[in-house]
Amino acid sequence: MPFLEKLLRSKAFIWTLLVLPGLWPLWPIFVRPDPSVTADALKYVLHHLGFVACILLATVLAFTPLRVLWPKWGVSQALNRHRRLVGVAAFVYAALHLIAHLIYEGGFEVSAIPATLKTALTKPFQLTGLIAFSILLVLAVTSPNAAIKWLGGKLWKNIHRLAYVAAGLAAYHQAAARKVFPMQVLWIFVPLALLEVARIWRQRNPRVTAVTPSGAARSG
Repeated sequence: MPFLEKLLRSKAFIWTLLVLPGLWPLWPIFVRPDPSVTADALKYVLHHLGFVACILLATVLAFTPLRVLWPKWGVSQALNRHRRLVGVAAFVYAALHLIAHLIYEGGFEVSAIPATLKTALTKPFQLTGLIAFSILLVLAVTSPNAAIKWLGGKLWKNIHRLAYVAAGLAAYHQAAARKVFPMQVLWIFVPLALLEVARIWRQRNPRVTAVTPSGAARSG
């Protein structure tokens, strides 16, 4: 088994990749203070957590097209072993992003949360963020195997297709949250969109010859 495939099959390695982005803000805030960050550290953390949540959401949605396009590629097979873990991690970062937003807007007073949420309902980009978070919450709650047995495979699959809706809402949320369009939205979601288009085309043309990542052609 190639080294990369073996590495990607390791849960410890994947856990490390998922946790490190959450620790990254500690560096410019505490380890080597950056004035541009420490001037408004909570806002920096808020944006960072949302950014990581979007990356993980796009990443887990990319697993399926990679598997469809290159079904015998060891890397795509290894990544698909961690779909649930990466998906739940996306929800965790989204939850931390929401908590950071509530603190940023209303402080640490619990009584300020309802007013903050009410204000969010009047702002389209915040409303879409709340809807996206609600979808991720539903997906995280229904991710265990017990939920699949309880809901039934077909219903469970339809519910989890809402992840694509969440991705679209998250892309808008990120784009509309700032005065200047953040190019990171394109970096995150355009590759995912291209992979999805290729997956749909591939599934509708199953007999077309596909090229594996190693360069060897194979028949559909």
